[in-house]
Amino acid sequence: MMAPVQTVADGRYPPSYYAASRAIERTPVQLMGEVSADVCVVGAGYSGLSAALHLAEKGFKVVVVEGAEVGWGASGRNGGQVVNGLNASLETIERRYGPGTANFVGGLVQEGAGIIYDWVDRYGIDCDLRRGNIYAAYTAQHMRGLEEKQALWRRHGMDDHEILDQAGIRRHIGSQAYVGGMIDHSGGHMHPLNLALGEAKALEGLGGIIHERSPVTKVEQDGSGATVTTAQGRVRAQAVLVCGNAYLGNVVPELTARVMPVSTQMMATAPLGKERAEALLPTGMCVEDVRYILDYFRLSADHRLIFGGGVVYGGSDPADVVAKLRPNLDKVFPQLKDVAIDYAWSGNFALSFSRVPQLGRLGQRVYFAHGYSGHGVTGSHLFGRILSEAVRGDLTRFDTFAGLPWIPFPGGRMFRAQYSTLGSWWYALKDRLGW
Repeated sequence: MMAPVQTVADGRYPPSYYAASRAIERTPVQLMGEVSADVCVVGAGYSGLSAALHLAEKGFKVVVVEGAEVGWGASGRNGGQVVNGLNASLETIERRYGPGTANFVGGLVQEGAGIIYDWVDRYGIDCDLRRGNIYAAYTAQHMRGLEEKQALWRRHGMDDHEILDQAGIRRHIGSQAYVGGMIDHSGGHMHPLNLALGEAKALEGLGGIIHERSPVTKVEQDGSGATVTTAQGRVRAQAVLVCGNAYLGNVVPELTARVMPVSTQMMATAPLGKERAEALLPTGMCVEDVRYILDYFRLSADHRLIFGGGVVYGGSDPADVVAKLRPNLDKVFPQLKDVAIDYAWSGNFALSFSRVPQLGRLGQRVYFAHGYSGHGVTGSHLFGRILSEAVRGDLTRFDTFAGLPWIPFPGGRMFRAQYSTLGSWWYALKDRLGW
């Protein structure tokens, strides 16, 4: 049994730890009547906020239209882990698109994290930012993969990775589950909803306007501009940036089949206390393992363990998130079997078949970005910047990504979830066998 997905029309934040501990309380202002802007951004998640804030910093008049509230979707529900790179590895990108594209991507995969670190500092965003993330390995083959990744990233000028043997990883993780791992010292973690809310506040401080609880019903363009329509208003602009990602629905029909919503699940324990929490993660770094269907976890500022994992293709929510995740938590940290779970939630990200995010343009005035495939925290900030560059007339980086062919899901829109589920079973088998 699957619970129904919460829709944008609900408007309210899901009952997550992040919503319960958010630092900023907003009063949503709906779009009423007609307004004008240089640029209208559809979606107040990381992609939309990044594009809008970059444009506002350059003096553009920006209006953001959000169906629910700021950070309502994946941007306010995710693991909070600043993980560099795309879902598709540089090796995959080189094999699929050639060394030139791999070199281009290799030169910017850390840029999204840099945007986050810069804005947290510049705008004083209170989001519990900490540096460092760990990739954890279950098998010797996993370790060989991490060593290859370290060597590959070094070839592209990135040398922030430190290999850990079994003794080394146990200095960072109080678990017997792993044989080793690798630290990315340029990664990190934070409170994701507070990051989004802080970015929204920064945008408004620069004159940007955000209309929440205003689901978009239509996006149109003509020779003189573009129009974004909601139930009670519309925005007339010179350009529109569509950043709805997994929750865009069928608002822009040309984009519907390009990505598939996939839900992932998270939960937060009761507060563990400082001593017990630090025994789990003594150096305070976040962790993800290197399996295809992975677990990821970190400590919150109030000493909870936030633990996530699992996928459901098509975007349905499990009927019982705790029942799904608790066995994985107990495997990694059996010492927490007596600990209560205070919060459990689910949310969707947008999966592209190639696992490479998509940038593009529909006509002359409508741009879009989506399909981060589970690596959206950093990718969305980077692609938001690239969207802003395109609006300002610099298409250099935009055209490189827009020129990459997008691959439709086998079986089309109707059967894409079933196809992907079959694929996930194969990769889950590989995970169990340690391949």
